[in-house]
Amino acid sequence: MSNITLKGNPVNTIGTLPSVGTTIKDFALVDSGLSIKTLDSFEGKKKVFNIFPSIDTPTCASSARKFNEEASNLNNIVVINVSKDLPFALTRFCAAEGLNNVETLSDFRSSFGDDYEVTITDSPMKGLLSRAVIVTDENNKVIYTEQVSEIADEPNYEAALSALK
Repeated sequence: MSNITLKGNPVNTIGTLPSVGTTIKDFALVDSGLSIKTLDSFEGKKKVFNIFPSIDTPTCASSARKFNEEASNLNNIVVINVSKDLPFALTRFCAAEGLNNVETLSDFRSSFGDDYEVTITDSPMKGLLSRAVIVTDENNKVIYTEQVSEIADEPNYEAALSALK
């Protein structure tokens, strides 16, 4: 389990992020049209998974905006925002913010959080996803991970995007 904090208070996740060099697991996440997206939906692309508790918090919103901005300059790469938020909330946020360079998918009825070991197991945020970044190559091999140690902090964008070069 990963030991992280929320405003300095201890929080734990179900496990640890996939190791660099391993192949990520398939998933079934829900898009804005309530359709299922799987790993095959992004076949042949490098992937940046921007995982967070809820789009309706300032840090989560900032990370979605920043990755959207950076993604517009990248080729053959998809940024996939993942949270437990309902697809309707994610769609509302992206429309209001003009985010169109990212995929925003919901884990509200899947096992993604457990499979990727980012589900928070305690604290008032129990059941939500921790703030993490997983980057893969086009063959789904993990090339970078970051379990953000303080949930209120933003991820290291530069390190995540540098892994793609």
